[in-house]
Amino acid sequence: MREIKINRIWAMPNKWTFRIKPIAELIKKYILKNNNWIDPFAGMYSPAKYRNDLNPECNADFNEDARDFLKRFSDNEVDGVLFDPPYSVRQVVECYKGIGKVATHEETKMTFYSICKNEMARIIKINGYAICFGWTSMGLGKNRGFKMIEILLVPHGGTKNDTICTVEKKIINMNQEMKF
Repeated sequence: MREIKINRIWAMPNKWTFRIKPIAELIKKYILKNNNWIDPFAGMYSPAKYRNDLNPECNADFNEDARDFLKRFSDNEVDGVLFDPPYSVRQVVECYKGIGKVATHEETKMTFYSICKNEMARIIKINGYAICFGWTSMGLGKNRGFKMIEILLVPHGGTKNDTICTVEKKIINMNQEMKF
């Protein structure tokens, strides 16, 4: 039987996920071990070594579509990925509008995130990590070779949705047989 550590820590909401104290502390536990980490949706305050964001005003090394950014990396190359995309179709549309673009139908479909997750699974090393943020606890999942090891629920009070943070460890490559 596997143990999943689950914590629930209240914090004020912040547009910039990594500025929320319990989330910053969670990331610090994993990213400080080695910072060969990437972030395909970096925003302003990502601690990842390689950062991408469509918005050219964000603190990012690249301003590409997340799928193209992830394709820059070789199989099993990175120690971890921070995955903090827009959490809803409304947020996707707002992000694009904020930089003077229109989100296409392709960019608002769930398959967009599935493609990103497949690419992340490909490039993360065995024993590397995926830390995902959103309104679900899906993460990358066991079908992509990951084992859930930690969940952080961050309630923000009132009618605000919790931020759900999952930490998964890559235990096998997608094309290997899984034995959990």
